[in-house]
Parts: sequence; structure tokens; C-alpha cells
Amino acid sequence: MNDYTLGVLTWLRLVRFKNRSDQLTNDFLKRFDLTTAQFDVLMQIRTFQPLNQMELAKKVTVTEGGISRMLVRLEKEGYIERKQDWKTKMISLTEKGEAIMNEAFPAQLAFQTSFFDEVLSKDEQKTLLSLMSRLEKHSRNKQVPSQP
Repeated sequence: MNDYTLGVLTWLRLVRFKNRSDQLTNDFLKRFDLTTAQFDVLMQIRTFQPLNQMELAKKVTVTEGGISRMLVRLEKEGYIERKQDWKTKMISLTEKGEAIMNEAFPAQLAFQTSFFDEVLSKDEQKTLLSLMSRLEKHSRNKQVPSQP
């Protein structure tokens, strides 16, 4: 255990928390017949609609191939519609999509907030947000070292 650096131990905790959080969130969102990824996609569409598939792919953590398959499913479920706007298909929520988000969003917001409110003070949450923001910003510019 002495071989691990503080950074590695922190990274392992972050990975474990994210994995457990994803598992709990997927279980929670089953009541709405949604996955975490689908909720994220619907939330981004709701916030920025109408938008095209490339714009959406930049805002979510799903691959471009994955986003294509997900959009097909969400369209079949009646949550989204894609309308041709000259050369580009623009994506928007349908009434059914708005209705599911009106139901799921407040519940998901309360569920996610509980992860932090139950164990961290407001000051601790602000500090964590600040630190995570710095790490995320740094990771955007981080390069994988080349092999010798």
C-alpha cells in the first residue's frame, strides 16, 4: 500500500465513487425507463434544443456511434424528434419527452443532491466543486506521454 501516491489513491476513490454513483443512478432512473446516459442526452436536448447530432455529441459522454443508436431508441420511444433543416437534422424533445423530463428531472436532481448533502457541508461541497473543476479543466489539456 505504501507504493501508492496520494494522487493514485484519490483517483481510485473517484473511479469507485463514479462507478457506484452510475450504478445507483441507473437503478434510480429505471422508474422512468431511462438510463443515466439517456437522461443526460435528454437533459442536453431539453437545455439546448433544437440542436444537431454533432452539437449534442460534444455535450454528452456518449461516443458518436453510441449517440446515433441512442437517438434511434429515443425517437422510437417518442421522446425526441429529428426534423430536417436544409442539410442538418435538428433534434428536439417531443411532448412525451418534455413530460418525462418534467417528471424525472426533479427526482434525479434530489437524488444526486443527496449524495453530497448527506455527508458534506455546504462549504465542503463548494471546495469539492472548485477542486473538481480545476482537475477537469487540467485534464482537457493533458496529453498522454509518448512511449520511449
